[in-house]
Amino acid sequence: MRSAALAGNTEGRRSFAMLDHVITGATVVDGTGAPSFLGDVGIRDGRIVAVTPAGGITEEAASTENAEGLVLAPGFVDPHTHYDAQLHWDPYATPSVNHGVTTIIGGNCGFTLAPLKAEDADYTRRMMAKVEGMALPALENGVDWSWETFAQYLDKLEGRIAVNAGFMAGHCAIRRYVMGADSVGKEASPEQVAAMVVELGKAMEAGALGFSTGQSNHTDGDGNPVPSRAATPAEILALCEEVGKHEGTQLEVIVAGCLDKFSDEEIDLLVKMTTTAGRPMNWNVLTVDAAAPDRAPRQIHASEKAKEAGGRIVILTMPVLVPMNMSFLTYCALNLIPGWGPILSLPVPERIAKLRDADVRAEMLRNADSPEAGVFRRLADFGRYVIGDTYSEANEGLSGRVVADIAKERGQDDFWTLVEICINDDLRTVLWPMPTDNDQASWDLRQQVWDNEHVILGGSDAGAHLDRMCGATYTTRFLGDMLRGRKLVSLERAVQMLTTEPAELFGLKDRGRIAEGFHADLVLFDPATVGSGPARLMHDLPGDSPRLTSESTGVVSVRVNGVETIRDGQTTGAANGTLLRSGKDTVTVSV
Repeated sequence: MRSAALAGNTEGRRSFAMLDHVITGATVVDGTGAPSFLGDVGIRDGRIVAVTPAGGITEEAASTENAEGLVLAPGFVDPHTHYDAQLHWDPYATPSVNHGVTTIIGGNCGFTLAPLKAEDADYTRRMMAKVEGMALPALENGVDWSWETFAQYLDKLEGRIAVNAGFMAGHCAIRRYVMGADSVGKEASPEQVAAMVVELGKAMEAGALGFSTGQSNHTDGDGNPVPSRAATPAEILALCEEVGKHEGTQLEVIVAGCLDKFSDEEIDLLVKMTTTAGRPMNWNVLTVDAAAPDRAPRQIHASEKAKEAGGRIVILTMPVLVPMNMSFLTYCALNLIPGWGPILSLPVPERIAKLRDADVRAEMLRNADSPEAGVFRRLADFGRYVIGDTYSEANEGLSGRVVADIAKERGQDDFWTLVEICINDDLRTVLWPMPTDNDQASWDLRQQVWDNEHVILGGSDAGAHLDRMCGATYTTRFLGDMLRGRKLVSLERAVQMLTTEPAELFGLKDRGRIAEGFHADLVLFDPATVGSGPARLMHDLPGDSPRLTSESTGVVSVRVNGVETIRDGQTTGAANGTLLRSGKDTVTVSV
């Protein structure tokens, strides 16, 4: 059975009142995993009102589109973004929408922009610039920061966005709002915890999709642990208990073990969080690597423990490899290697002096390849780095070259060659580590992990780390790979993983499928060319700030609530997105 919309359609042709738009002759992939079929889809008032076999819609429509040879799928749902600030100057959430994403979830990892007291705006801007790689000039010039409550923050976006967007309420913002400067490094009193619970309740009453917290190694703009890191388990669980009192809500978390393997203590906390709230919880992001075969089973074990206890922990994993550049000048993943942070946080002249010291470099190398480095050991093969942008005459001609080749020519070791190149540029050199997990064994392991009941696709971090990576393209890259590359899953399954599964996780009402009555969030693409162009650096953010972005290929049209938002990869000017609010636009998902 192709879809519920076909039930009872014995003649294969139906008539309807005047339609806004009809798409005819498309290969319809409805998001359920069912086999595709040649069909027509009719839209009225932002909803899908007809799904029939090709030629089945005969009623007049304001506009009709022949989609022969193209695939029509539900709009993609990205469950982990950081578009909280960008939507204020870019209502399209580019480049995600260009790659077929019609719904985004923000407010993750404990980081949101509300509630907010005016005196804390600068702290929040600098924290977001540090932990999420949002350009400070863009935050200062592209957002007016005129709200205080979470409700006021949501109201700022209501009616002004071109994608559907929902937001978690972040622990850091709530803690800072209640405790002020004491939120950094200090335990909350019972009265302060109670006040946080009240603020979280207000946020969810206003429409927050739930509660997110960060217990990882994030630091704020002053180099101190972000506010949520000072929270006790009792504080976290009190907030989780409040989540369970509100319809259509969720939990989201990042702890240190998300980057490698959970400790027993972390698993215990995560299980208590989901069972206390009685709500699903998701975390980001599972890195699958055949060189670390025990990582995925350990992380999945937490979900199994939660299921046994009556909770649910959902794991996000990316279906593509997303290159991320590095630098010895600005904060990046290199700072998270044990022992590297204190060195890379020094003033540049002192940093360079340390890097010139052979003993310091030897210690850095030992730390990078130590068991304690966890997932960051992937960064330790410095000979595989590719040199990106350079800025000095001494480095002329090195851009695009592999460090190992340069080191061999110079008769030096790989790491010193890399450091020397960076020093020549006063540490501005852009470095591109090449992935170590692009082997067949790792892809075979990913294929197995994707089949696990606790795993869904996501983790783009779109809207964050703007000058270092562009994860927003994962949807089209994944489809291109499944259609013309590795073909690890069918087209129908790939679309289901990008639409129905994340929509159901968040309890989104009438989204994630092509079916009568559902919102007309749709993406029309060419299966022969769908994919992504190369990442390129643009200075198109407020304050002339840079970001990496990438154009889609083969995306013919994207519709949000029935209105065309993208045509042939370009925005149309329409802004018909919905500000998703818990309870109103979501239902409670059972654990």
